[in-house]
Amino acid sequence: MMHKTIKLSCFALLLPGMLYAQNVKKLTIQEAIQLGIDNSKNLKLSQNKIDESLAKIEVVKDEALPTATASVLYNHLEFAGNHTLSFGTDNLALPRRLDAYLGTVSVSETIYGGGKQRLARQNTKLLSEVAHLDAEKVREEAIYATIDTYYSLYKLSQSHKVVEQNLTSIDSQLKQATRFFEQGIVTKNDVLRFQLQLANVNLTKVDLEGNAKIINYNLDILLGLPEDTQIEISDPDSQNLPVAPLSNYLDQGMSTRQELRELDLQNKMAEIDIKNVKANMRPTFGVGASGYYVSTVVNPFPGGNDYLAPVSLMANLSWNIGTLWTNKHKLSDSRIQQKQIDIQKTIQSDQVRTEINKNYQNYVVAKNKITILETSIEQASENDRLFASKYKNNVASATDRIDAETLLLQAQIDLEIAKADAGLAYYTLLKSTGKISQ
Repeated sequence: MMHKTIKLSCFALLLPGMLYAQNVKKLTIQEAIQLGIDNSKNLKLSQNKIDESLAKIEVVKDEALPTATASVLYNHLEFAGNHTLSFGTDNLALPRRLDAYLGTVSVSETIYGGGKQRLARQNTKLLSEVAHLDAEKVREEAIYATIDTYYSLYKLSQSHKVVEQNLTSIDSQLKQATRFFEQGIVTKNDVLRFQLQLANVNLTKVDLEGNAKIINYNLDILLGLPEDTQIEISDPDSQNLPVAPLSNYLDQGMSTRQELRELDLQNKMAEIDIKNVKANMRPTFGVGASGYYVSTVVNPFPGGNDYLAPVSLMANLSWNIGTLWTNKHKLSDSRIQQKQIDIQKTIQSDQVRTEINKNYQNYVVAKNKITILETSIEQASENDRLFASKYKNNVASATDRIDAETLLLQAQIDLEIAKADAGLAYYTLLKSTGKISQ
C-alpha cells in the first residue's frame, strides 16, 4: 500500500508564523516595516553614535578658540632674626612681615599651526558621515529583517489555509468511502487509506501551527508588539513588484552601497592623514597677551602707588626642522595605507556586483517557478478531478485517488511558498544595492 505525505522540509528554514492568541493585529508589509524601524534597538544605538560624532565636531571647533587663563597668588612672609641688612656703609631695613599679591591674566591664540586645526575639523566631519552611513546600513538591515520575517509568516499563513481546505476535502472523501464500504462497494482498506491520509495532513497542520507559535512570537519581539499578539498578514502582492534591467541595479549598487561609500570616506581620511604628516613639517605662529598685578600691601585692591600692573604682548614663531627628515617614513606609510584602501574598494566593488547579479538571477528563477507551478496546479487539478470521478464510479483505487489529491495539495503549497520566495527575492535584490526603498 503506497501513501504519499506532504513534504515539510521547506518549512525548516521558516522563521515567523501564526500564533493563535487573544490579541489580534492586522498588519500590511509597510506597517510592519515602520514598526520594525521604530523599534530597532540597533538603530537607536546607531543614532546615539551619530549624536556622539556631532558632539565631537563641536569639541574640535572649541579647540580652535583662543585660550585664556587667570590666577591669583597670595604670599605672607615672616622675617626672623635681624631686620637690618648691612652692605658696607649702607643699611637695608626689613619689615617684620610682608604680604604679597600676584594676579595674572593671559590670552593666547594660534594664528597658523600648519593647517592642523582645519584638518582636524575635516577629519571629524568625515567620521560623522561614517556614523551616518552605519546608521543607514543598520536601518536597511532592520527593514530587511522585518520583510524577511513578514514573508516567512505569509508562507505559513497561506500554507495553513491550503491545508485547511484540503482537510475539508479529505474529510468529504472519507465520508464517501465509508458510505461505499457500508454499501459493499469498497473494502475496509479503502476507508483506512483515507483515514491515514487525513492523519498525515493533520500532521502537516500540527507542524505548521507549532512553527507558527514560535515564529509569531519572534515577529512580535522584532516589531515591539506585546508578546501575545497574533499578527494577521495581508497579501504583500509580490506579483506586481516593478523590476528594472540588471544594469540599473548594478549602477545603483556602485553609487548607493554603504560599504563602497564608507571606503570613499576612508580614502578622504587617509588623504587628511597625509596632509597632517606634512603639517607637522611646517612652522607654527601664535600671538598672546599677559597682564600682571603685583601688590605688597595688606589691602589687595589697588591704592595709590602701592602696586604694579605690567602688560606684555607676545608673538611666537617656531619650527621643528627635525621633522623634515624624521617624518619622511611616516609620509610613506600614510600613502601606503591610502593605496590599500583603493585596493579594498576594488575588491568590494567586485563583490557587490557579484552579489547583485546573484540576487537578480535568483529573483528571475523565483518568478519562473511561479509560472511553472501555476501550470502544475492546473494539471494536478485536472488529474485530481479525473481520479475523483473514476473513484466515484469504482474505476480507480483509493490509492490512486489519494495520490492525485496529495499531488494537488503539494502543488498548492509549493505555489504559495514560491510567491513568497519571489517577493523576498525582490527585496533581497534591492538590499544588495544598498537601498530597499526605491
